[in-house]
Parts: sequence; C-alpha cells; structure tokens
Amino acid sequence: MPKTQLNVRVDEATAEAARQRALQRGMSVNRYIEELVQQDAGEVGHTFVEAAADFMKQYESVFAEEFGPEREGTRREGTR
Repeated sequence: MPKTQLNVRVDEATAEAARQRALQRGMSVNRYIEELVQQDAGEVGHTFVEAAADFMKQYESVFAEEFGPEREGTRREGTR
C-alpha cells in the first residue's frame, strides 16, 4: 500500500515521548504512530460491534414479536 505523508504538530514532551517509546520498541517513530492509529481504529470497530450487540439484546423481544420464532433459522430466497 502506498504511503502518504502526514505532518502533525505536537509539543516537545509528546514528541520526545513518541521517540522514546518507538526506540524502546525498536521501531521508527513513523511505524510507532502508525501502529497506535491502527490499534485505535480497531478499538472503535470493537466498540461498534459491542453497541450493536447491546442494541439487539435490548430489542430482542421486539424482533421476536415482529418476526416470530417460526422464522428463526430461515433464510430469504436467494441468500445463503
């Protein structure tokens, strides 16, 4: 995947912390920041899935009433 340059301004303490953490991990500051963003994006996705599961639990009775247990496990024609 091609790389894109991203310029970010941070205070000196943050910059030094990033340099030190990257050094401790044996990687470049660029790679360290990239991994932090990827981890953060993954957590957001995980949070979304948890919220969707909570929604389904909360409204389980509404779905059961609307679609009934007889439809459980059935598929629409043309779907797998």
